[in-house]
Amino acid sequence: MTQQQLEKYLWGAATQLRGTIDAGDYKQYIFPLMFFKRICDVYDEEFEKALEEGDGDLEYAAFSEHHHFLVPEGAHWNNVRETTTNVGIAIQDAMRNIEKANPETLYGIFGDASWTNKNRLSDETLTNLIEHYSQHKLNLENVPDDQLGNAYEYLIKEFADDSGHTAAEFYTNRTVVKLMTMIMDPQPGESVYDPTCGSGGLLLNCALHLRDEGKEYRTLKLYGQEINLITSAIARMNMFMHGIEEFSIVRGDTLANPAFLQNDELKTFNVILANPPYSIKAWDQKAFANDRFGRNLWGTPPPSCADYAFEQHIEKSMDAVNGRCVQLWPHGILFRDNEKKMRKKMIETDTVDCVIALGKNLFYNSSMESALLIRRTNKEKRKVGKVLFINAFEEVKDEKTISYLLDKHIDKIFKAYTDYQDIDGFAKVVDIENIMKKDGSLLVTNYVKSSRILDNNTLSVEEAYSNWNQSSKKLNNSMKNLFKTLD
Repeated sequence: MTQQQLEKYLWGAATQLRGTIDAGDYKQYIFPLMFFKRICDVYDEEFEKALEEGDGDLEYAAFSEHHHFLVPEGAHWNNVRETTTNVGIAIQDAMRNIEKANPETLYGIFGDASWTNKNRLSDETLTNLIEHYSQHKLNLENVPDDQLGNAYEYLIKEFADDSGHTAAEFYTNRTVVKLMTMIMDPQPGESVYDPTCGSGGLLLNCALHLRDEGKEYRTLKLYGQEINLITSAIARMNMFMHGIEEFSIVRGDTLANPAFLQNDELKTFNVILANPPYSIKAWDQKAFANDRFGRNLWGTPPPSCADYAFEQHIEKSMDAVNGRCVQLWPHGILFRDNEKKMRKKMIETDTVDCVIALGKNLFYNSSMESALLIRRTNKEKRKVGKVLFINAFEEVKDEKTISYLLDKHIDKIFKAYTDYQDIDGFAKVVDIENIMKKDGSLLVTNYVKSSRILDNNTLSVEEAYSNWNQSSKKLNNSMKNLFKTLD
């Protein structure tokens, strides 16, 4: 199959579910079923190869050393395909038995989809799904890792398109991911971490970036944590589908229970990339105020917004020698008044390397404008005491509800970042003391004129909000003076 034919074939399974379940729920059924088929087809391929090597010895061909994953007796795709009643139970049992047979690598990877609920998925619907996938072999000879991995990423994007506002929980715009990866420049043997990894796109792209450069990507150590069960399972499957096996993706709440520890402290990493959930309200602020890992080093964020809890977690997770991080945030984190003290302390550490203001609609299914916050534990000498601001509002390709970066946009932004010097109307290097004079604001348009200011003096939302904050302070002061006079 060509790449396009493969994608059409795989997406065809999702069309079988239309009208039976919500589009946002497709992924919890389609991905596990596809992975189940891949495991069984590769197992058969490996078995035939071992059988040939062992002169037809069936026992020899079944040895575990000949297989990536074990498929126990009765848990094969063909066993499920032969089932005509209670198909959901057969699928669920087969998946659980495969997980048990491969506890170190596959435990929990098939998620917790409700396969046995016949009100959602009848035997007929499941049989049709099984038969659809049975049309082609998904072994390595027919579908190499690269091809299947690309198709898997295609499906993730399709599911994101169908998932509405929840898409941002598991999918980050891949053109932005490419820019983030180029800026971080991961190297062979380094550790890469995403504390809110979603479907694993940021981690995966680091490995693929090295591979495309002709460097050894298999020595890259990938770590991720994701709170959602099915999303963390999708991330793990994503790695395997791309032929990457050296990784650790753990399900859990990064703020409440960070997964990666070393000597009772947070493990540190060379590279951290993240698109954290923004302005979440369901988090334990009280526990963070007395955090046993010392992550509240700049202060405790307000109860209605955990953004700086994630940023401080990342600060504590960076390698002391060459740690570097890039986060995709809405613009509010750059200037909000109720986080000013924490932001100033962050700036005072001189870890802020660069702030890049991006255009609108780069968050998936959200019109909010985004920004990249880039920090390093050890800056180059030429960057010490300085921050680079890049105004890339116009470097975007708009397409209705979703935008993306073209290669020319990525190249222009990346060049400005690597050059680290003033570019009229686009980039500005600013001393930290001048940032503090602006009350610790990291809003890019404070330092690089926005090309979006129109002739009629229409302001951006961020600028209008900042002005409103300032005018509110002046009003409060004048009211206080008035009351004193009246008294």
